[in-house]
Amino acid sequence: MNFKMITYVIGWLLTFEAAFMAVPIITAAVYGEVEAWHFVGTAVFCLIIGRLLTFKKRKNTTLYSRDGFVIVALSWTILSIFGAMPFWLSGAIPNYVDALFETVSGFTTTGASILSDVEALPKCMLMWRSFTHWVGGMGVLVFIMAFLPLAGGQNMHIMRAESPGPSVSKLVPRVRTTALILYAIYFVLTVIEFILLLCGGMTIFEATNTAFATAGTGGFGFLNSSMGSFSPYIQIVITVFMLLFSINFNSYFFILLGRFKDAFTTEVRTFLIIVATAITAITINISPLFESVGEALRHSSFTVASLISTTGFSTVDFDLWPEFSKNVLVLIMFIGACAGSTGGGIKVSRIIILFKSLGKELRTLIHPREVKKLKIDGHIVEHETLRSVNVYMVSFVLIFVFSIVAISFDNHDFITNFTAVTATINNIGPGLEMVGPTCNFGFFSIPSKLVFIFDMLAGRLELFPMLVLFTPATWKK
Repeated sequence: MNFKMITYVIGWLLTFEAAFMAVPIITAAVYGEVEAWHFVGTAVFCLIIGRLLTFKKRKNTTLYSRDGFVIVALSWTILSIFGAMPFWLSGAIPNYVDALFETVSGFTTTGASILSDVEALPKCMLMWRSFTHWVGGMGVLVFIMAFLPLAGGQNMHIMRAESPGPSVSKLVPRVRTTALILYAIYFVLTVIEFILLLCGGMTIFEATNTAFATAGTGGFGFLNSSMGSFSPYIQIVITVFMLLFSINFNSYFFILLGRFKDAFTTEVRTFLIIVATAITAITINISPLFESVGEALRHSSFTVASLISTTGFSTVDFDLWPEFSKNVLVLIMFIGACAGSTGGGIKVSRIIILFKSLGKELRTLIHPREVKKLKIDGHIVEHETLRSVNVYMVSFVLIFVFSIVAISFDNHDFITNFTAVTATINNIGPGLEMVGPTCNFGFFSIPSKLVFIFDMLAGRLELFPMLVLFTPATWKK
């Protein structure tokens, strides 16, 4: 393992985190908030450590797959540890574990919160919460690779370990150029949403926070009512962009090239069908609760887009909806967004592979001598990808079950525990019952919050980097 290169990358990570804190510092300066000094102090601390770790260039810049997983797992953990310091130092969140929970929830774009009154936070703290969504949405190491050629072609191991989905491919031959393209698309979509929100009457502060949280499909709000108090226009804009950020960013690149067939893949089409079906079913089910079908359609569309994209915004308390609607919502929480998007969940591509694999096995039972390759969009699904999906699902179930058992010592009801784990490991935010859209995670014990912190990191990093970090063989030569 190349430990010197691992510390070098972490050094650059801390350097960039120091730069990221310029956003809340500027916000504090604009609104005259003294909390700016807590961000300044943390930024200086990050910068000093970062420069110490990157002061000397490494001669051996080779990175292997194991190095990539370790770099990603350690980077996201360290990023959160330092990112939590302003919350804790300022007293905005007095308990450090709570501050860490909030920060991990931000960077992993989960949106689960321990805060009962977000409106009591200074504006710079609210801006930092939302900005962590934007930083974590596309991947902080992908961002760094867009500006720094860390290790030649070998940095594909980092991108593969951090990017969501069963497989990762380069848009162009160079990994750095691929990262630049992805972030350019990400930035442009964020700016477009920001402008549309301004047109709807939001202030610059409100539009910036909302655009950051939507782009990262995170869901941290700056009002206790989330998006419920805003106009139908604002809610529709957010609905559309939650879905746009749930689609594989490769599709937008292909659209720009005019390759529409490559853009609208089986995964994208399946995702849109799932969304349309869920919205239709829920609208019919909840129509009696609203004054008109149009209002029911707006709220069902927003809620479906919010949960399948794993954003976590809300316009109403969907925990009060009929059982059928809540069951559909829990189901799409697990499905999640497309691979290569900023959304969480299992991912639509994995669901497709699992169903196709099931069909293939059933045909083999009926026709034992039949030899047929599993294909998606005309491309053969490699055995390595299929094996990775199967191992992912087994790991997902094991972590899910372990987490429910671990937090059950708090003696909360099963629906609360089940949906709390669902919401954290799938990076969604709200669940049902005691962790519903109008509630928070603050009542859980410290050990349970640590379980959720692991789940949020594991869910955002597709499980394997966090599991590799705790595997003894990883640290052996």
